[in-house]
Amino acid sequence: MKRTSKNKIKCFATVFTVAILFISCKDNYKRVGEEAVKPVFPQWVAENYKLTYTESPKEMSSLDSSKTKVIAVLNSPVTENFDNQSFKYRTFPDGLKVDFFDEKNQKSVITADYGIIYSQTNLIDLQGNVVIETHDGKKLETPQLFFDQSNNWIFTEEAFTYTNLEDGSVMDGEGLDLNREFNYFKAHKTYGLMTIREKVNEEE
Repeated sequence: MKRTSKNKIKCFATVFTVAILFISCKDNYKRVGEEAVKPVFPQWVAENYKLTYTESPKEMSSLDSSKTKVIAVLNSPVTENFDNQSFKYRTFPDGLKVDFFDEKNQKSVITADYGIIYSQTNLIDLQGNVVIETHDGKKLETPQLFFDQSNNWIFTEEAFTYTNLEDGSVMDGEGLDLNREFNYFKAHKTYGLMTIREKVNEEE
């Protein structure tokens, strides 16, 4: 009986000591990296968003009634505005579509699965199944594309496929630059050019 009582006292003392140790312990672990990142919330969210970009042929005063020209129209199911951050930006998590208009008002279209507009640098970052379809039937496909609005310049360092329906050709490459009117096209690297159009026999 005495041994049992002593064993019970020892067990109780051990449990009590461990409990005191757990209570007295503090979390002194310093969180760094992703653990230290604070959650970021948008300033506002809009559905069925539409943004029209215009430009004026000359500087306008408050009394000037000259017409502005529409150069692009952006449409997206959802946009999230993060202008409450030190580096302002806007996201399009459900994709977007941008209609571009050249000097002759001919429309070309860009679509992507995801997009970011950096307000302070006027740079648009398009990601995921980015496709450009020009008014004259040309088509560019790439996983990522940047549009510099300040310089009207479009570029990527990713792989791309360029299809020209006029001559029936397909070009694969990596990295390119082109202007907003799509009349300047420079590929950094090409993997070859394949003509897919078949000539029709004139006698048939």
